Amino acid sequence: MLKHNAWKAFVVTAIFSLVAAIVAFHSGDYLVVNRPEQSDVIVVLAGDHNDLRYWRGLQLLREHYGRRMLVDAPADRLYGRSYAEYAADFVRQSAGESSNQITVCAVMKDSTVQEASDIRYCLAQVQPTPASVLLVTNNYHTRRALSILRSRLPQYKWSVAAVDDPEIFDTRWWENREWAKICVYEWEKLLWWKLFESWRS
Repeated sequence: MLKHNAWKAFVVTAIFSLVAAIVAFHSGDYLVVNRPEQSDVIVVLAGDHNDLRYWRGLQLLREHYGRRMLVDAPADRLYGRSYAEYAADFVRQSAGESSNQITVCAVMKDSTVQEASDIRYCLAQVQPTPASVLLVTNNYHTRRALSILRSRLPQYKWSVAAVDDPEIFDTRWWENREWAKICVYEWEKLLWWKLFESWRS
């Protein structure tokens, strides 16, 4: 009887271990949503350290995924000018003929939840009034960002385009220490949003 119970415990433990391993193996994939749809406006979220989000947004704009593009940039000041003002200069220099379709949206906050309020204001300035918005952000950030914006600004139809940056993250997170750190950190923020923040107004 004791042997039988020990065997059952071993089997149950093995099954749970296998399930946990499968879930962990696919945890990086779950964070990524990459389903861009043609929309009225493209919104490039702030937080890009190497402009990959911006270039991906510009590519999508030129491929007619949107009629206009908003580029979020911090309102914090550096040497007397805001980062948003520097971003506007960069857009004028880099976007060519597309620059007249792009507006810089100054954001006051760091978190995506707080950034949503600034995005609300910037989208309200767009004419004609948009009905659909395409988000552009890093791949690991897509699921959480899409969930936040759909919750906070439900008046728009949202889709998202993922930006790959192997320097920071890959879905094979176990192969690189930095990727593993980003995976764990993003899961913490995703769970915090789902469990504690999503129901708040």
